[in-house]
Amino acid sequence: MAQPLVKKDDDRDDEEYSPFLGIEKGAVLQEARVFNDPQLDARRCSQVITKLLYLLNQGETFTKVEATEVFFSVTKLFQSRDIGLRRMVYLMIKELSPSADEVIIVTSSLMKDMNSKTDMYRANAIRVLCRITDGTLLTQIERYLKQAIVDKNPVVASAALVSGIHLLQTNPEIVKRWSNEVQEAVQSRAALVQFHALALLHQIRQNDRLAVSKLVTSLTRGTVRSPLAQCLLIRYTSQVIRESAGSTQAGDRPFYDYLEGCLRHKAEMVIFEAARAITELHGVTNRELTPAITVLQLFLSSSKPVLRFAAVRTLNKVAMTHPMAVTNCNIDMESLISDQNRSIATLAITTLLKTGNESSVDRLMKQITNFMSDIADEFKIVVVEAIRSLCLKFPLKYRALMNFLSNILREEGGFEYKKAIVDSIVILIRDIPEAKESGLLHLCEFIEDCEFTYLSTQILHFLGIEGPRTSDPSKYIRYIYNRVHLENATVRASAVSTLAKFGAMVDSLKPRVFILLRRCLFDSDDEVRDRATLYLSTLGGDGSVVETDQDVKDFLFGSLDVPLVNLETSLKTYEASEEPFDINSVPKEIKSQPLAEKKAQSKKPTGLGAPPSGPPSTVDAYEKMLSSIPEFSNFGKLFKSSAPVELTEAETEYAVNVVKHIFDRHVVFQYNCTNTIPEQLLENVMPECI
Repeated sequence: MAQPLVKKDDDRDDEEYSPFLGIEKGAVLQEARVFNDPQLDARRCSQVITKLLYLLNQGETFTKVEATEVFFSVTKLFQSRDIGLRRMVYLMIKELSPSADEVIIVTSSLMKDMNSKTDMYRANAIRVLCRITDGTLLTQIERYLKQAIVDKNPVVASAALVSGIHLLQTNPEIVKRWSNEVQEAVQSRAALVQFHALALLHQIRQNDRLAVSKLVTSLTRGTVRSPLAQCLLIRYTSQVIRESAGSTQAGDRPFYDYLEGCLRHKAEMVIFEAARAITELHGVTNRELTPAITVLQLFLSSSKPVLRFAAVRTLNKVAMTHPMAVTNCNIDMESLISDQNRSIATLAITTLLKTGNESSVDRLMKQITNFMSDIADEFKIVVVEAIRSLCLKFPLKYRALMNFLSNILREEGGFEYKKAIVDSIVILIRDIPEAKESGLLHLCEFIEDCEFTYLSTQILHFLGIEGPRTSDPSKYIRYIYNRVHLENATVRASAVSTLAKFGAMVDSLKPRVFILLRRCLFDSDDEVRDRATLYLSTLGGDGSVVETDQDVKDFLFGSLDVPLVNLETSLKTYEASEEPFDINSVPKEIKSQPLAEKKAQSKKPTGLGAPPSGPPSTVDAYEKMLSSIPEFSNFGKLFKSSAPVELTEAETEYAVNVVKHIFDRHVVFQYNCTNTIPEQLLENVMPECI
C-alpha cells in the first residue's frame, strides 16, 4: 500500500526525509517501460532501477511474470554506453537472480564485458557472472577468472577473489584449483587484493591444519604489507596458537614474538588486533600481557572514539581474569567516566569497579551517582552487577554500596533493571551478615511503591525467610501487612504466607499475627482466604498460643521433596477414608512416561551404551552405570535422566537416540547407536555436537 506523500517544509528540516516515500510496485513497473524506448534516457533509467532495487530490498515480491519482464527489459540497457547506467544494470541482474534459462540471454553480454578494456566493466561483470552462473558455465569461464585473479588492476583482481570466496560455498572443487593464482595474489602490492587473497587462501586450506600452519609460518616473516591482511593474519596466527597449545611445552608459545612485533606496527588496527589476540591467549601470563596492556593504555587517551571504545572494552575483558594487570590504566580510565560516548563511560566504570582497591570505592561511588541518570537501563544493569561483585570483594564497604543500590532502586527504571538491583541486594544480604538489617529495610521501603508483582512476591518470600532471624522481627510486620490492603491478589496471598512464617518462627509475635490473619479471612480473593484459613489452622489459631512444633515449621519453610507429578497421581488414587492422606506414601522417584517406555522398549539400545536392564528405577540404573565410568565418577549424585529421544528415522540403517543426564554442575549426553543390518559392522562411532 502506498505511503502518504510528505511535503518537505522548511520548518521540518530536522525530520528524516526519504525520496522513496509513496512509491508503489505497479507504478514502478509501468515506469520500467522506458527501458524499451529507442532513445534511452540514462538518467531516468537509473532512477527507475533505483526504485526497483529499493522495492526488492524492502521485501517486495515480484511474480514470475513480472520478474521475467523486468529482466528482459533490463538486458536491453546493455546497448547504452553510460558507465553509471551499466553499473545499475549489473546490480539489477544480481538482485533478480534469473533462472537457468534466462541466464543464457545475458551470458554473452557479461562475457563480452569481462574481456572489455574498461576495468569497471570487467570487475562488475565478474561479480555478476559468478553470482548467477552454475557449475557447468563456471568451468567455461574458469580460465578468465584465473587471469583476473593475477590482473594488474586491483579492482578486477579483488572482484575475482571475492567471487571465489562466494563460489567456494557452492563449487569448492573448482575454486581449489586456483591455489597457485591466489598464492601469487597474496604477494600483490595492492592492499585490498592481498586482503581478499589471504582470506580466500585460508578458506581453501582451512580443513588442513598443517597447511594453515605452514601458511601462517611463511607469511609471518614479513611479506604481508596490507593492514587489513595483517589483521587477518593475526587472527589466523591466534587460531594456530590455540590449536597447538596442547602439543607445545610449557612456556614455549609459537608465534608470540610475531604478535608482540605487530604491537609496533604503524597501523592502529593492526596494533589493536595484536593486543586483543595476546589478551585472549589461553593461559596468558602477566609478562606476556604487559606489552599489550601498554598499547591499550595509549589508546585510552586517543582522540578517536572507536579506539577508546575498543581499548576499554578489551581491558574490561582482561580485568575479569587479570585485574591486577589493568590497575596501571585506572587513572586513564577515570578520565573516561565523563566521556560523551556513554558506552565508553559504562565500560570504564565497570572496569574500574573490577580493578579498584578498597580506598577508591567512595570516590568511584560519587562519580557513578552523577553518571547513572544519563545512561540506558541495559548499561545500568552492567554497572549494578559490577557493584555487586565489588561489594563481595570488599565486604567492609557494604554500607556505601548498599546505600547506592537503595537510592537507584527508588529511581525510575524498567523491570530488568529493578530486578538486577533487588537480586544484588538479596545476594549481599545472604553473603554479608552485617548487611542483613539495612538490606531488608531497603527492600521493605521498595515494596511500599513497587509496580512489579514479581518483585513484590520475591521480596516478601525473602522477608519470610530472613526476617524472623533478625534481632527485631516485629518492625517488618507493618510493611508486610500493608501489602494485604494495598496490592493485587497475588501479592496479598504472598503477604499472608510471609505473615504466617513470622508467626511460626517467632512465638512472641504469634498473637499479633493471628489477629492479622483473621482479618484476611474476609478478603475478596479465594486464594488469600484459603491461605489465611490454612495457616490459622496449622498454627493453632483457635485462641491458644502454643509452641510451634517442628512439623509446622517444615511445612511452612521446607521445600517439597516429592515430585509434583507423583503427588498429583497419589492424590487422584487416594480414596477418602478414616485414615488421612500421608505424604510420606508418595514415591520420590519419577516414573517414566508410558509413551517413553514403549518407545524405549521398541528400540532398545544394545551394547556398552545401553543402561542395565532389570532394576525398576531407570534413574538408579543410569546412576549405577555412570558411576562406574571414571570420567563421570566425581560428578556427584545424578539428579535426573530424560527419556530417550530418537535422533534418526525408523527406516534408517542404524538407529540413534540420546539420553540427557543432569548432574549438579554437569550435563552428560548418552548416545545409543543400534545397528539394524546384521551384515554391517559399525566401528569408531564418534558423536559431534554442533
